[in-house]
Amino acid sequence: MRATLRLLSGGGPKKPGQYMGGWGDLGSPPQRGIVHYGIAQNRQNPFAGASNAAVFNTFRRTRNQILYWSVPLLVGYETMQWAIGRNEYLNSKEGRAEYADSE
Repeated sequence: MRATLRLLSGGGPKKPGQYMGGWGDLGSPPQRGIVHYGIAQNRQNPFAGASNAAVFNTFRRTRNQILYWSVPLLVGYETMQWAIGRNEYLNSKEGRAEYADSE
């Protein structure tokens, strides 16, 4: 008598404490009623509308987040402009004359 393919592949009844097999080989009957749908690779168009969606998505995300990054950006810019102006004044002739004895 010839052994079946399941017995030759290591399947078949398991003893208690024995290794169950590879992934998905848990000894349960095969499932029925599962339908798999697919589409051929030459029928797909993965970048369809990507540039149009990128423009409008970028606009939408920027509009929703503008208050979170624009306010700190403006505060940082104004602080930097004040610091540059203050540094130029302190290193000018008038600034050196005014603060010469404080340092």
